[in-house]
Amino acid sequence: MQQAYRNDVGWNSIQMKKTTLFILITLISGSLFAQYKPTDQGSSLQFTIKNFGFDVAGKFTGLQGDIKFDPQNPTGDNFDVSIDAATINTDNSLRDGHLRGETYFDVKNFPRIHFVSTKVVSSNKNGAYVISGKLTIKKQTRAITFPFTATPSGDGYQFKGSFKINRKDFDVGGTSTIANELEVSLDITAKKN
Repeated sequence: MQQAYRNDVGWNSIQMKKTTLFILITLISGSLFAQYKPTDQGSSLQFTIKNFGFDVAGKFTGLQGDIKFDPQNPTGDNFDVSIDAATINTDNSLRDGHLRGETYFDVKNFPRIHFVSTKVVSSNKNGAYVISGKLTIKKQTRAITFPFTATPSGDGYQFKGSFKINRKDFDVGGTSTIANELEVSLDITAKKN
């Protein structure tokens, strides 16, 4: 009887340790690898480009993807996000239709614009980071690097940043009246998964 009691106590002790270890691992991995989803609500992805020397602004929606973000451990962060190329909106339906065509974004064959991070590092300022990754527009992929900020917001984060790209690097548009360089501004709301 005493032997059986000792075995039960030993077995219960082992089970309790395993359960405690499992709970700790789950809590730690959950905090280190918190996952977020970008949302259109509260987000904006805008660009500015010159046409005939005047600024033309546009925007995209249709955000999708996964974001793994831990402000204390940015080396483990990962951004894999895309937008719907067909949602381009410059407040001119005729121009937008042209931009969706084969010469520009060719949305029929390349429906999404995609970014995948390769590295995230924190900068000297609290809440400020630098991200590097691969941007794919149509069939062209280019490396980009830009600074961004991350601010806690409800059950997620607000990510803000901007970068410049050359449209010709991505085979967008031919010879025309628009400039080659454009600036993209991001203000992305991401909510916990």
